[in-house]
Amino acid sequence: MKGDLFSSEHVVRPAVAPGMTVENAKCLRYTVNGEMLARQGAMISYRGNLQFERKGQGVGGMLKRAVTGEGLPLMAVRGQGEAWFAHEAQNCFIVDVEPGDEFTVNGRNVLCFDATLSYRISTVKGAGMTGGGLFNSVFTGQGKLGLVCEGSPLVIPVSPQYPVYVDTDAVVGWTNGLQTSLHRSQSIGSMLRGGSGEAVQLVLQGEGFVVVRPSEATPQKAGQH
Repeated sequence: MKGDLFSSEHVVRPAVAPGMTVENAKCLRYTVNGEMLARQGAMISYRGNLQFERKGQGVGGMLKRAVTGEGLPLMAVRGQGEAWFAHEAQNCFIVDVEPGDEFTVNGRNVLCFDATLSYRISTVKGAGMTGGGLFNSVFTGQGKLGLVCEGSPLVIPVSPQYPVYVDTDAVVGWTNGLQTSLHRSQSIGSMLRGGSGEAVQLVLQGEGFVVVRPSEATPQKAGQH
């Protein structure tokens, strides 16, 4: 076959090492040799001898379901082979978590991760579990974490002199060493739209980085998550 579709830009190259790699801007490839974990429904293709197990039964399953936030369940992928993961053609990125690191991420941005990573559920102080962007998972250990983001993310440095205020619907995640709290203020956007409500921002203080997506969740998409 000929044509741009079959050019080297689109044809998958052979895997060079096990683990997670960026296939292209919208897709991650995971060369499985054992076990890995992924957002359920995110696998778009695979080859090889792989088994998929839904992680959503029992108390432990409930915790694994909750760790991805907004009720998104996980699945385990086991065996030997290759699998490709994507979500709604969002941009894909890989975070390398090292010993001593702690990365907090919003559940809607989790795509897949190494089974060597540990994770726990965390909520921002003063926020209920149903708060937008406030029900997060904290990853520690050593391994790779695959994320998705609508658009190109902004990585904003946070320092003691310059705390950062982030819309709760736009935050993707943040590094350890940061303290979080909620800040309520009159919403300029709300006033422009004719409303009179308050806006709630996530305040990050300390030394580290916060990752923000360049869009807010629309009411329809917020309901889906």
